[in-house]
Amino acid sequence: MISRTMHVVAVGLNHKTAPVALREAATVREEQAGELLRALVRTAASEAAVLSTCNRTELYLAAESHEAAEGAALRAFEKTGGDAVLAALYVKRNADAARHLFSVAAGLDSLVVGESQVLGQVRHALALAQEAGTAGPYLTQLFNQAVHVGKRVRAETPIGNGAASVSYAAVELARKVLGGLEGKRVLLVGAGKTAELAARSLAGRGVASVVVANRSTENAERLARRFGGRHAGLGELPALLESADIVIASTGARRAVISRADVAAAMLARSERPLVIIDIAMPRDVEERAGEVEGVFLYNIDDLKEVVDANLAERSRFAGEAGAIVEEEAFRFAAWMDERRAAPVIAALRRKVYEAAEAEVERLLRRLDHLPDEEKEKIRTLARSIPGKILHEPTVKIKESAAAGRRDELLQLVGELFNLDPRDLPVPGDG
Repeated sequence: MISRTMHVVAVGLNHKTAPVALREAATVREEQAGELLRALVRTAASEAAVLSTCNRTELYLAAESHEAAEGAALRAFEKTGGDAVLAALYVKRNADAARHLFSVAAGLDSLVVGESQVLGQVRHALALAQEAGTAGPYLTQLFNQAVHVGKRVRAETPIGNGAASVSYAAVELARKVLGGLEGKRVLLVGAGKTAELAARSLAGRGVASVVVANRSTENAERLARRFGGRHAGLGELPALLESADIVIASTGARRAVISRADVAAAMLARSERPLVIIDIAMPRDVEERAGEVEGVFLYNIDDLKEVVDANLAERSRFAGEAGAIVEEEAFRFAAWMDERRAAPVIAALRRKVYEAAEAEVERLLRRLDHLPDEEKEKIRTLARSIPGKILHEPTVKIKESAAAGRRDELLQLVGELFNLDPRDLPVPGDG
């Protein structure tokens, strides 16, 4: 089989290119991921993974034809939201795709710069692809290296120090809207990682109470117990809305769990007390029209800009250090891809030289049949060691030249000099 170049492609949208409504339309739920990834592998790619969070949905593909992979990804996104989604997409290839994912894992591309929750989401994206059977060597290397980059950035720079999460930004927004958190009653809708981070951000802020409402009351009870609150089921939401001052919603539900009617009914019983609702779920947990109810201040994840801008100003001075790590690791990934392309040529070269050496030794030993077997074996061992010593430097140079951008030229030259099988050589211009 002819050796062809594999390309890594990233196609997606994020909080910088698409508002919350478009990101919501493009969201890939966990139960949908396997079917989508397997369809992409059947039609246009060798490998596929999806990273879908509140801030982004991105498809990562490894394929021989980047045009076919990109086309399949664009069609998948078009089904979710038509031309509006297509206009918000970005496409990145190879080193640029790696650079982008590494920036994501480092927290540099997050709404809240330096946030760490995305690192677990990157790891989970690879796990989903592995479960679907669509993660091969290229995406496994890419995502594992992205996790490594995220850990490096947090270990070697202060960018992740202190509070850095969307949940923290939501709590800060509520504090600003209400003029403080002291004595406020908080309702957390959802009991996952986002709700846990919100509860941590509330700790020590003087709130009067915290209630955790969730479809699974067991999870709600576990989280509420950790932070001294009480738990409830989603069926109790109408009554809970009546007493809460702040609602932070972050479930993984497929559709809204708080309706306009729920909010309107709750406000009738509140004696004109304002209600701040911050919906940081994706898809959103609260019907958009709930914000039309008098006395209700409804915010979504895109409304956290003021808090996020303060975070960015605080952390941007560390972004250069983190960016340098991302650049270094992106170069390493590109070099790894080039080395993989050189591998068939190196293997063919070594095979040819070793086979030639072995044939010559065996021809010699037939004329030295009087030698004891142990002496013959010594000669064979010596003969096997010589090709390795001769080929060591050429192998290193081939890898270095591949990483330096002279890959195709050099590999073709090696193939011609040693008359290698054309099937082991890269296709000219396919890089």
